[in-house]
This record gives sequence, C-alpha cells and structure tokens, in this order.
Amino acid sequence: MSSISTELPGTVDSLWRSMRLGFRAEPWLLLFALTASLAAAAPDPLIALGMKFFAEAAESGDTNELLLSALFLAVLSTGGWLLRTVSERANRRFADRSTVTIESHVAELQASVPSIEHHERPDLLDRLSVLRDQVFALNHLYSSLFTTAGAVFRLVVTVGLLMSVHPALGLLIVFAAPPVLTSSWRAGRERVVWEAGARHDRLARHLFLTATTAAAGKEVRVAGVGPKLIEGRREAWERWYRPVARARWASAGWQAAAWGVFGLAFIGAIVFAAAGINASAPNVLLVLTASSRLSQYVGQTVSEANFLRGIWMDASRRLAWLEDYAAALAESADQVAPSELSNGFKFDGVSFRYPGTDRWVLRDLDLELPAGSVVAIVGENGAGKTTLMKLLGRFYEPTEGSISVDGVELARIGAEDWRSKTAGAFQDFFRFEYKASRTVGLGDLLRRDDRPAVEQGVARAGAEDVVRGLVSGLDTQLGPTWRGGVELSFGQWQKLALARGFMRDAPLLLGLDEPTAALDAETEHALFERYAAAAREGEVGGRVTMLVSHRFSTVRMADLILVMDGGRIEERGSHEELMALGGRYAELYGIQAKAYR
Repeated sequence: MSSISTELPGTVDSLWRSMRLGFRAEPWLLLFALTASLAAAAPDPLIALGMKFFAEAAESGDTNELLLSALFLAVLSTGGWLLRTVSERANRRFADRSTVTIESHVAELQASVPSIEHHERPDLLDRLSVLRDQVFALNHLYSSLFTTAGAVFRLVVTVGLLMSVHPALGLLIVFAAPPVLTSSWRAGRERVVWEAGARHDRLARHLFLTATTAAAGKEVRVAGVGPKLIEGRREAWERWYRPVARARWASAGWQAAAWGVFGLAFIGAIVFAAAGINASAPNVLLVLTASSRLSQYVGQTVSEANFLRGIWMDASRRLAWLEDYAAALAESADQVAPSELSNGFKFDGVSFRYPGTDRWVLRDLDLELPAGSVVAIVGENGAGKTTLMKLLGRFYEPTEGSISVDGVELARIGAEDWRSKTAGAFQDFFRFEYKASRTVGLGDLLRRDDRPAVEQGVARAGAEDVVRGLVSGLDTQLGPTWRGGVELSFGQWQKLALARGFMRDAPLLLGLDEPTAALDAETEHALFERYAAAAREGEVGGRVTMLVSHRFSTVRMADLILVMDGGRIEERGSHEELMALGGRYAELYGIQAKAYR
C-alpha cells in the first residue's frame, strides 16, 4: 500500500492550478470579467483629481472650467456606476459557470480514487471537510482576484496623485503595508487553528444532524437523548471555537495596532501638505480626498487579501492536495479483467491494516477460492470478514502480500475494469431516492433504463412484493422528502438494494455482505440457494459467490466455509467437514440450531 502525503502543496503552484481550472472552463468570460473589473476600478480614484480641478476652477472664477470640471466629476460618478454594474454582472456570471466546474472537479477527484481510504481515514476526512466548506470560496476566487487587482490598481493611481503634489506623500503607502501584512498573517494563523479543531467541528455538525433529521428521530425521542445531543453538540462546538476565538482576538490586536500606525501617517500627510509644503488649497483638497480614499482602498485590499490568503490560497492548496492525492493513487494497470474465471482467487501472505492505525485487521492469509464456488465467511464482529470483501473489491490494497485472479495480480487490473465484472450488496447499503426503476437500475449503468433488465434484477432479489406495493410500481418516486415520494421500510429498501446488486448478469465476483439481515431466514436461504446452484452449474462464467451471514442455515450450503477470528482463518472446509472437526464452527452452529428448536 502506497504512503499518501498529507502535506499541502506550495502556494504558487496551487494558485496557478486553480486559475488554470477556471481558464479552461470559460477563457473568454474570465478575460472579460478581469477587464471589466479593472475598468470599474479606474473612475473612483480619479474623483480626487476632479475635486482638485473643480477647486482650481472655483478659485480662478472661470465659469467654463468650473462647468468642465463639474462635468468631469459627473462622468466619473456615472461611469463608475455603469462599469461597476457591468463588472458585477460579468463576475457573477463567471462565478455561476465556475461553480459547476469546480464542484464537479472536486466530486470527480474523490469519486475517481480507486481506494475508499479518504472516506474512512479521520485525518483525511478532516481535510476534506474543510475543503468542502471552502468550495464556495473557490467558486468566488476569480471575482475576488479581480477585485483585488482593481483595489491594487486604485492604490497605484491614488499614490500617483499624491506624489504629484509632493514625492514624499508617496511614503503613505509604506504605512499601509502593516495592515495588509497582518491581515495576511492573521488569516493563515486562524486557518491553522481551524483545521486543528476540525474533528470537533465535524462532531458538532454530526450531533446537530442527528438531533434534527428524520433518520434518527424515533430513537432520539424514545431514548430521550435529545438534551444530551444538544449538550454534546455545544461542548464539541466549544472545543472547536475556543481556540479559534483566542487566535482571532490575538490576531485582531496586532491588526488594530497596524491600523493605528496607518491612521497616524494619514494625519501626518494632511498636516505635511497644509503646513509643511504650503500646498495650494486645490492640492490640499486633492491630498485630503486621495488620502481618505487611500485608507478605503487599503481596507478593501486588506479584506480581499484576507479572503485570498485565508480562503482562496488555503482552499487552492487543499484542492491541489486532492489532485495530487488522486494522481498518487492513479492506476498503472497493464492487465484487463478476464471475461470468465478458470481458476479463481488466490491470497498469498495477505495482511492488512487500515492507514493511520497499528492494528492488523487481516494477518498472513493464504487462501484459494476456486472458480464456480460459493464461499461463506463467519466470525464475530471485527474478525475481518468485511475487510476481506473490501480487498477483493479493490477498495483497498493489501498492506502485505498479494491477491491474484486466475494467476494475474489483482493490483495490475484496473479498478474500474475489475469492478465492471463484480457485483454485490451490503448491509450498509445506500438509499438512492430516485424512481424505483432508477434505484435498481444503478446496479448496471449500461442497462439502467432497460426495463426488462430492471425487472429481472427485482425478480432475482425476490423484491416483486415491494414493487407491487408501490403506487406506480417501478415508476414510483422513492423518499418522502420529494414531491409524490413514498417512504419504504428498512426491509423494503434492503430488497431494492439487493435487486440493484443483482442487476449484472454474470459478474465474476458476487459479494454479499449481510445484505439480507431484514429478511426472514427461509427467504434468505431460498434466495442464496438459487444463486449457489447457478454458480455450481457453471452458468455464470466461473463466478465466485461470497456470502457473509450470521445465519448458519444459509451458510451451510456453501462449498467452502471460512471461520475467521482476529484477522486469521481459524477453520476452513465444508459444513460437513467443520461439523466433524468439532471446533468453533460446530460450537456456533449448535448454539444457533438449539435456539431454533
């Protein structure tokens, strides 16, 4: 298993990659929005120059100059309004278009990773949680950049106007540097503290959803744990917020001091112009107007710098990390999945532990699963049953050892190609709230709209009774939160999930990880007996059917039963062989059989 870096990439590279993503999506709209932002920034700082012209005209008493200067100020005001309107519309349009591009990119990156490590590893979940919160910021990163460019442009024009009165007034911009620098540092510092407590933030959100959504509603009320959830949510939020608040207060103190320095410099500039160099009244008015606007422009620049440094640059680095993470796990497969199995699967010294943990979940597995066999896995919770299924589905790679398919190492077969030859149903299935036909059809995307294929999947799962009970059959919208949608019982949802897993006609691997817990034992037995018979008769290209179940009436039909304990295979053999052995399997079977008498 490859080691995945958790270090964030460099800022410059990350920003460039983010910009390139937006440029590829809408190059001409991006350029137009940038141009419009810069044009909209021009009129405002020139107001100071217009005020100077107006004062000079009033001082000279020239009516024509007074009229022209007033017209100049009017054009700057209305032109600025018009250009800002165009700029805002262009930026909003580009933000809307980039939203789809960026969110699709983030979703595609996560979905394209063969492993599900990033869905289960806490440190990666914390990072992705922050990134998901920052997707909104990424959607507006370009407009923020354009706004920042406009703010910088206004600063340059304003400083130029001040220096036209006296070069020394240009030093005022030096005193504007501390607010900008402290703002940039402040956002970075707060973001570090934010991420350090991200696990508490995730817990607070989880508890909030648990207390306020329908899924847990009945148990919350019956158990009376609502107040505990609220209290736990508050405590988790406090554990996240207290360090963030301390960081904000500390950084705010430094930023206030920096603004104090600029305020003193602003006062000094006015005194210098009026008394130090005895500037004319129009020039003093220019200095007063430009300096006051300079503080506004510095404030805007600081605000945008805060956003760019604290959100965009940070989000860009996380996005770049996700791109690198997906690229690091990109496949170099040089083999294709077989069309049918001749020999089956082989485990050679396979050991596995989840990333970031030291506990071995599977240890030194040497195992052969013959083609056309039905394999049942039993054992206590935590024995490694589901993990073994995950390795066969290529959701993870073995930490040590290898798995082969008909003599070809499974890691050399592309995950997407391999999964197109597998099917399965799981105890922790997902409830796809679509029309029933689509909910089932997703099990085979190529045939998701093929009604006969969907009906066949329903029949294989024995879910005809569920479909008959729906108002519009397979055309019924599922999920009560949608217009005309209906809610199903857990067992009904499970049957549809099983039908989804049975959509493919001839998968090489059919993994069934306790997918029928809500069905009665007789129905489960009949269902799997039919599939076991098909596998043994060679009707499905040597398919290996793997079943995890706690019902020994179902397990006993398997050709090979694996008894797992502590990540190792304690016993293996057929039902008859294991009963004759008189070991752990015989003991468990006897306990369950006695309970049914």
